[in-house]
Amino acid sequence: MHSTADSLIQPSDEVAEALANGAPVVALESTIISHGLPQPRNLEVARELEEIVRAAGAVPATIAVLDGVARVGLTEVELERIATESGLRKLGQRDLPLASALKASGATTVSATSFLAARAGIRVFATGGLGGVHRGWTEDQDESADLDTLARTRITVVCAGVKSILDVPATLQRLETRGVTVAGYRTDTFPGFYLHSSGQPVEWRVESPEQAAAVMRGQDALGGQETAFILANPVPADLQLDPELHDRVLAEALAAAERDGVKGQAITPFLLGYLVRGTDGASLEANLAAVKGNTGLAARIAVAWSQR
Repeated sequence: MHSTADSLIQPSDEVAEALANGAPVVALESTIISHGLPQPRNLEVARELEEIVRAAGAVPATIAVLDGVARVGLTEVELERIATESGLRKLGQRDLPLASALKASGATTVSATSFLAARAGIRVFATGGLGGVHRGWTEDQDESADLDTLARTRITVVCAGVKSILDVPATLQRLETRGVTVAGYRTDTFPGFYLHSSGQPVEWRVESPEQAAAVMRGQDALGGQETAFILANPVPADLQLDPELHDRVLAEALAAAERDGVKGQAITPFLLGYLVRGTDGASLEANLAAVKGNTGLAARIAVAWSQR
């Protein structure tokens, strides 16, 4: 990184030391803290995710933008700020130059977190579900910026598939078109975020953190375009949202969005919020189970990757 980037992207002392020594580091996004969970549970979960990473022998790097500076690894005070400050923006990769110029503060989405993590030298990132191609895309051409960033960012993303409110087959097709490497972790079907399976097949499966690290080494050895490696790790079947409840409430949510004319950036929070209310919070619990499982697996992969 050149000097200008050094002033705009600042790793914490702990993260900087770990990266300098080749120690394992796991990037964590901050949108789940600021926009995804109610207070005070959001701060509890943020601390718990960092603890899961530490317990596996890696260093957590929760990423957010504070006063125009991308912080890669947050102090306790900064974590509390993300969890409690009102008016925090939700920042995708394209928003980062604006946030830096206007000294704004915000939580980072998958696209911004992936970009900043890679720029800082972090290779492994844990999240819940990715964005993707929205249902009805043939009319509205609505597609998450996550896909474009992952098509040009060398990072390993451990996730529970893509959000189930999306068009999953179209999203998988788009990832294939863009050359993004996708595998299931000990599964032959692509996970469904809240659900153990989306019903869509996944062509490759990886059985261990060591195999995942070997895939990453293969990416580097082969060269080619700098694409991500998406490792889809299903939420355990006993912790998933009841599939029948999921399908019924999602159908209601989609109908409500159509009726109210909800589109664009507003559609995802509208549908996810509807699911939380319509399932009496069960969708939130499934989401958290997925995020925690992904975080633990990402940390084990980071440890395997660091032993090269």
